[in-house]
Amino acid sequence: MADRLGGIEASATLALAAKAKALRQAGKPVLDFTAGEPDFPTPQGIKSAAIKAIEQNHTKYTPAAGIPELRKAIANDLGHRLGVPYADAEVMVSCGAKHALYNALQAICEPGDDVIILAPYWVSYEPLVRLADATPNIVPTHEAEGFQPNPAAIESAITPRTKALILNSPSNPTGAIIEEQRLKKIADVIKRKSTGDRLIVISDEIYDQIVFEPARPRSLVQVARDLIGQIILVNGVSKSYSMTGWRIGYAAGPKHMIDAMTTLQSHATSNPTSISQYAALAAITGDQRPVAEMRSEFQHRRDRLVNGLNRLPGLSCVMPQGAFYAWCNIGKLQQSAEAIAARWLEDSLVAVVPGEGFGSEQHVRFSFATSMETIDEGLGRLKQWCEKHGSGRTRCHR
Repeated sequence: MADRLGGIEASATLALAAKAKALRQAGKPVLDFTAGEPDFPTPQGIKSAAIKAIEQNHTKYTPAAGIPELRKAIANDLGHRLGVPYADAEVMVSCGAKHALYNALQAICEPGDDVIILAPYWVSYEPLVRLADATPNIVPTHEAEGFQPNPAAIESAITPRTKALILNSPSNPTGAIIEEQRLKKIADVIKRKSTGDRLIVISDEIYDQIVFEPARPRSLVQVARDLIGQIILVNGVSKSYSMTGWRIGYAAGPKHMIDAMTTLQSHATSNPTSISQYAALAAITGDQRPVAEMRSEFQHRRDRLVNGLNRLPGLSCVMPQGAFYAWCNIGKLQQSAEAIAARWLEDSLVAVVPGEGFGSEQHVRFSFATSMETIDEGLGRLKQWCEKHGSGRTRCHR
């Protein structure tokens, strides 16, 4: 096997979800908090558009960068929501946002390059960087600061080898949204440390429509218009429209970068699925009420889950501002996240994702993309577990 695969492991989130599913199939009443996808059905209008696309025989190859109508719709949507104009040619459609990230890193990175990743980080960032023959440079954020990135720490991490910085806001796994003033200071760092367009920012904004009041999403392209030539914005329809399985993401950025990513994609996948592209077109241009309805329900679930976790001895959780994850601190349980996740699954049939894959041994990730009944039952089981295995806020272990 190729050497570059030596340090690459399967996605921790997918692995835990698969284990929980296997237990359920064996008849165990598992409560699954691992899912990285909305539990709502894809809105009917989107499904109807896909059926119509099949009936109209839109089942052939498309241009590698996506059908022109969808690229135009994405450019218009970004212009409307961010106030930043993008040309159709500055947009490409991919097989999910993860694929857009892969394309971007493959297009810009070379052996010897470093890519700065802020921790906690989404589990795939580090492997994607390594697969591009680059080296991840991990810069921590801190819970006491709401997991906000420290511009000075980012500046200290930049070297002549640094090719890119990955930003993720709202964040998976913390739900943190980078404050506007922090974004401006990060932009100042990029301007000071760039040589030409050497330092690229990949801004992963896949959760930007799942943001809870009073928070507001802000993109680096909004606060640093003069850096737009160095920013690759990544997004998609998976989370906002409950379309994870449709596999449609996109990237927007400077035309020469988008052209390079499109060339790569033309040899890797040819094009995203034609039918899914027409469904995504309907999602972006159609009725947006389902997005608001899902967001409202996620906020109710967030409040129930996070407030409940903060009442349990030994656990604490910062209130997430966006996405649908609760990043729960289990440090007072005095065991690793992997050990706690394994015990909760074994003892209480509660499935969570341990934090090691995200860069922390002291946290586990709960997804609240699940029913209120599951949340209530899960909190009840964990309460019993804590009462059985310890007492007080500093002892909840054997």
